[in-house]
Amino acid sequence: MKLCGIDEAGRGPLAGPLVMAGVILNNSIAGLNDSKKLSEKKREALFKLILENSDSVVVRFSPEQIDTIGLSACLRMGLEKILEQLPADDYLFDGNSKFGVSGLRTLVKADALIPEVSAASILAKVTRDREMNELSALYPHYEFAKHKGYGTAAHVEAIQQHGLCEIHRKSFKLKVLQPALF
Repeated sequence: MKLCGIDEAGRGPLAGPLVMAGVILNNSIAGLNDSKKLSEKKREALFKLILENSDSVVVRFSPEQIDTIGLSACLRMGLEKILEQLPADDYLFDGNSKFGVSGLRTLVKADALIPEVSAASILAKVTRDREMNELSALYPHYEFAKHKGYGTAAHVEAIQQHGLCEIHRKSFKLKVLQPALF
């Protein structure tokens, strides 16, 4: 039975893309785990092995797409695209929501438990992190390479000092950045 594991990276950041990946492993790969539990060096090494030993699809949504159609719609479209492009007997998405997509199962913490989902987690995270590192050079004030667009104190401070840039998600609202209401 062919299992396609699915995961995403970048659901919660204030800037940068949402990246989703689907993976069907053709060979087992030692060391797979939730991407957040692995070092950057280990993720990079596994990334190459995953590409060499699987059928995979990576789907990317820009900050503009997220702002225009919404995060849930992007997640739904990404799941649909993965199901369409990677024929499998079973599809397993990390988490607890199917975002209205039929034909797949969900499992909380699947990225730490199921090798195919771990592999998808790694593909999505490495792809997104690489892009955020490139964007960091274009927007040095924000230091995206350090926080990958997440709402750290340093990132929020940079937004307060420099405003939003092109890759920020304008639809994501932080109370700390909102003007006081009187």
